[in-house]
Amino acid sequence: MVTTAQEAVKHIKSGDNVYIHSIAAAPQALVRAMSERAPELTGVNIYQIHTEGDAPYADESCGDAFNIKALFVGPNIRHAIRDGRGSYIPIFLSEAPALFRERIIPLDIALISVSPPDQHGFCSLGSSVDVSLAAESSAKFVIAQVNKHMPRTHGDGLIHIDHIDVMVEHDEPLPEVEPHPLSETEMAIGRYVAQLVDDGACLQMGIGAIPNAVLASLGNHKDLGIHSEMFSDGVLPLVEKGIINGSNKKKHPGMITASFVMGSQKLYDFIDDNPMVKMLDFAYINSTAVIKKNPKVTAINSAIEVDLTGQVCADSIGSQIYSGVGGQMDFIRGASLSKEGKPIIALPSVTGKGISKIVPRLKAGAGVVTTRAHVHWVVTEYGAVNLHGKSIRERIKLLISIAHPAHRESLEREAFEIWR
Repeated sequence: MVTTAQEAVKHIKSGDNVYIHSIAAAPQALVRAMSERAPELTGVNIYQIHTEGDAPYADESCGDAFNIKALFVGPNIRHAIRDGRGSYIPIFLSEAPALFRERIIPLDIALISVSPPDQHGFCSLGSSVDVSLAAESSAKFVIAQVNKHMPRTHGDGLIHIDHIDVMVEHDEPLPEVEPHPLSETEMAIGRYVAQLVDDGACLQMGIGAIPNAVLASLGNHKDLGIHSEMFSDGVLPLVEKGIINGSNKKKHPGMITASFVMGSQKLYDFIDDNPMVKMLDFAYINSTAVIKKNPKVTAINSAIEVDLTGQVCADSIGSQIYSGVGGQMDFIRGASLSKEGKPIIALPSVTGKGISKIVPRLKAGAGVVTTRAHVHWVVTEYGAVNLHGKSIRERIKLLISIAHPAHRESLEREAFEIWR
């Protein structure tokens, strides 16, 4: 059935569990229409990972209608989590699809965005398969925004129109995230990380300045591959030059495998009907058992702070949730088990306010995403150190050596007090 967004969201009832499609694929017309129904609804649970675009259901005025339960916290809902109009569900992304498939979280409604159906009646989840495929396939009722701007992608994300209960035809460009100019600090980190990347490596990286700085420093490498929960514009020049060709991959050789993308229109055009790109489920992409089968997996992740023993906090600032566990541990562990793999945590030595991100102790309430037993390489703009197999005392010396010079003396003093 084809109808309007306003009519489609009338299927949402008070107390329902509703899933919203991820990242750039968040169905904006359906999100707006659902949010407009706030005065009529109470206790609707919204499940999602990060979404781009507006999230009006997170506004204070919608607090009685919607309760956000996020598997990953992005900027557009961070204020609602902070103010108690929602909460965070700690979960490895590899395990997130099972929450829906196994009805640990039973979904009543899935709001998704798809490409127009082809001649056989199949639509595509496009830029985001991730956990959304599991949500769509397990929800009692599926409402799809059909958008001609959604790229049609190869992989797991094909859905026949028979599996969609209501369709809303609404075209709008996908949200774009343009790369910003890289700072000297970011470029320095990128160069240090690039020195750790071997020819033939299989890369995992996130979005943002540091991954882009790494990719910008790989121009002299050969035969790189991508198996990553996501990728962005930074890979495109390397694909065009033939540096990323996937020739050394054991799983899906010659192909880029990921679960979602986020970036510019050029990136969305690149994945559209591109057989080189396979968009696959988190349960597969983030599976340690799958990741480790590729040789030289090089996992590049970031952190909010790292303590002197190697504990990595990447999801919170103290007890305040900032993002989520995400796929960091999936890939850190997968890379460590890969033949010649390298798990890397890369971060600036200080915050924008000059506060050290290498700390004697994590802040009170901070979450440990990567444990001290899992951490290997840590990189700042002052160098790269390998903590694997190192004692606590050895780790302290190594991490202080890549801390900002202005903080090294105080770190040594505090480390002496804690570990003497």
